[in-house]
Amino acid sequence: MSSQRILTDEMIAEIKAFFPRYPTRQAVTLPALHIVNERLRHVPLQAVVEIAELLELAPAEVQDTLSFYGYFKQDKPHGETRAWVCRSIACALRGGEEVMRHMCDRAGIHQGETTANGKLTIEAAECLGGCDFAPCMLAGETLHKDLTNEKADEFLKKAGV
Repeated sequence: MSSQRILTDEMIAEIKAFFPRYPTRQAVTLPALHIVNERLRHVPLQAVVEIAELLELAPAEVQDTLSFYGYFKQDKPHGETRAWVCRSIACALRGGEEVMRHMCDRAGIHQGETTANGKLTIEAAECLGGCDFAPCMLAGETLHKDLTNEKADEFLKKAGV
């Protein structure tokens, strides 16, 4: 087990701020994972151990929550920008899968991978709720609507790829 601490004092304070808002410490697991993921762009195993200690849980309980959600990466950080390309039926019928392939080809990665420069991770989303604008992609807080290869190229350029 690594002796180097992962959670900063600021992260710990932010996690503890959730304690009065939830009925149990276990209920703070998901917010704690989000806090760590926001700062580090992944949740390494040592962070899982430290979160468990802070919440007075077994590390396996925290790991169970982390592994349930595909959103969290554990092995290495995701890109500075995460692009979630919708693969729902509406988006698939309107060319979403082709746009995903195009983006991955242009970025030189496969779905779920991060570019060598660490700028972008391209992932599939089950549904982004933007069926009226299919195909769509969520990158950061921005929903990119009516996605085309040309719009994807513009996005990639702005993302530094």
